[in-house]
Amino acid sequence: MTVTAKVWALHLALLAALYVAQFLLPPYYGTNLARIMVLAVFAMGYNLAFGYTGLLSLGHALFFVAGMYGMGLPSYLLEWTALPSLITGLLAGGAVAAAVGLLALRTAGVSFMIVTLMFAQAGYLTILYLAPYTGGDEGFVIETAGRTVAGLDLALDGYRYTFALFLFAAAMLACLILVRSPFGRTMVAMRENEERSRMLGYNPFTIKLAALTISGLYAGASGATYAILFGYVGASFATIQYSILPMLYVLLGGAGTVIGPFLGAALMFTLIEATSGLTSAYLFLVGAALVALVLFAPKGILGTIRERWVKWLP
Repeated sequence: MTVTAKVWALHLALLAALYVAQFLLPPYYGTNLARIMVLAVFAMGYNLAFGYTGLLSLGHALFFVAGMYGMGLPSYLLEWTALPSLITGLLAGGAVAAAVGLLALRTAGVSFMIVTLMFAQAGYLTILYLAPYTGGDEGFVIETAGRTVAGLDLALDGYRYTFALFLFAAAMLACLILVRSPFGRTMVAMRENEERSRMLGYNPFTIKLAALTISGLYAGASGATYAILFGYVGASFATIQYSILPMLYVLLGGAGTVIGPFLGAALMFTLIEATSGLTSAYLFLVGAALVALVLFAPKGILGTIRERWVKWLP
């Protein structure tokens, strides 16, 4: 079997397993898995910026919440239906990422990280300031009419899972095609040696801006879908926590791997779910697990597997 065939077989097998899982899992766990898939799309977007292009951002919560409010506000204030609102949310995430990138990409390294954090905090404060429209900390609920696509009520467990799986499948396959394309190789070149890439005729600013915009589209799609599937939009999703979470997912699963963000999101979600039932200090146990990961598998789970055994993992 060729490397390309192995790669596609692996990723299609994951999608097949997730499809079958909806018939085997109780509703509670099915809902959790739907949530994991939506957050994994958020982490995939972060992985495109950080894992493949080398852009360490602490502002991705801004892109996620832009997608969430881009979907939620037209539905809440203008009574738009779900599909146009979803598209608006996706575009809002990409547009905000492009706008931030035009300014933040004038810096690099730690400076870039700090600037993106500042933009995210500014976005959070703006949401609080416009509380009469955004709901502020309390947020607002998306009504059933705004959560219906083609007559299917996405508040119901079965339809919710199917829609989350559809989003995850589309995002993962698009990511796989992207990172194996010439543009994807250029992203990796920027991560590995920006100056040498410049000597070869590539414009680092343009490549990085495109990568960050695509990352924002992923985050926006995830935020908009989260609002539709779980029926809530609020400022809490713009806090620093939601910028750190995708980074942790990527580091745990393996930066620069297509499946890594999903694996990281699933493991982190499961770890928090299991430990929170044992102790109120569950974050200590989560932190200990992450420290152990950094010590024994610094490239993440799939990154370590690729380095040591399965060289063809994308």
